[in-house]
Amino acid sequence: MQTTMKQWVSDTLAASRKKAVPVLSFPCIQLLGVTVRDLVYDSDLQAKGMKLVADRCDTGAAVSMMDLSVEAEAFGASIHVADDEVPTVVGALLESPEDAEALKVPAVGTGRTGVYIEAIEKVCKLITDRPVIAGVIGPFSLAGRLMGMSELMINCYEEPEMVETTLEKATEFITEYIKGFKAVGAHGVCIAEPAAGLLSPSLIEEFAVPYLQRIISAVQDDDFMVLLHNCGNSVAKALPQWYQCGAAAYHFGNAVDMKDIMAGSPSDVLVMGNVDPAGQFRNGTPETVRARTLEVMGDCCGYPNFVISSGCDIPPASSWENIDAFFAAVDEFYAK
Repeated sequence: MQTTMKQWVSDTLAASRKKAVPVLSFPCIQLLGVTVRDLVYDSDLQAKGMKLVADRCDTGAAVSMMDLSVEAEAFGASIHVADDEVPTVVGALLESPEDAEALKVPAVGTGRTGVYIEAIEKVCKLITDRPVIAGVIGPFSLAGRLMGMSELMINCYEEPEMVETTLEKATEFITEYIKGFKAVGAHGVCIAEPAAGLLSPSLIEEFAVPYLQRIISAVQDDDFMVLLHNCGNSVAKALPQWYQCGAAAYHFGNAVDMKDIMAGSPSDVLVMGNVDPAGQFRNGTPETVRARTLEVMGDCCGYPNFVISSGCDIPPASSWENIDAFFAAVDEFYAK
């Protein structure tokens, strides 16, 4: 790619026709003829899959796998891997403040983190006409996978120091992990922080914003962009806090009304969302995907900083007819 990410953001803001940037990676298993299990352990397959998606879909950026089990596994958590679903964390690694104190921050490259970095290094040599965006989990969501989401929410009130200890270690690791992607050529990273979408504005300010600010300030520059993702429904009430994080671009899930998000968003950052990945891409039809895509674009494309996207990671088994219908609808909207 021949431009900086700062310029890419500026050019995208200025463009009257903006290319879609869906979180589209895992459905490449259908193009490759492999399983999710095959994909998440093989950097060659990941790179080839992203390239096949880029060749088929006229996206504004190539977004890597949103596999939110990778970092927790590196810390020692157990995961469940299936042939047709994104891996998930099983059980809880942290049950007490002492567990959090004893938690060791892993080296970048531990577990499958090395596989994902290798994949980005390989795909950056294959996809050269658009930015390549790596993917990581956010610190609060990582804490939820290490201690269990219900326990994390309770601990925010009953054991806040345990939560803070975990967040400090999560932030340290995630920062270095992103630097690993940056070193091999990634143009940016999507930080997925879905669990923060369950928090009140005051708790987002306490347990999410400071840690995200530290990560973003450590990695974002003219050549490297952070796209911050939240698919919770409470984030609509915490937009001022969320935008304090300082990312160059923001991504919202379909639990919120995108019209409301755009109305409360600053005009100088890219804001992306939010066609339902499960309800439409996975379980809809080409007709319903078209209708919903046109509806979201009709509601939001009057804002020059809006970019149409999926609401979250598009599931592996989503129909390619539905995915193609999404891109056809984007073309249809701009052809009017």
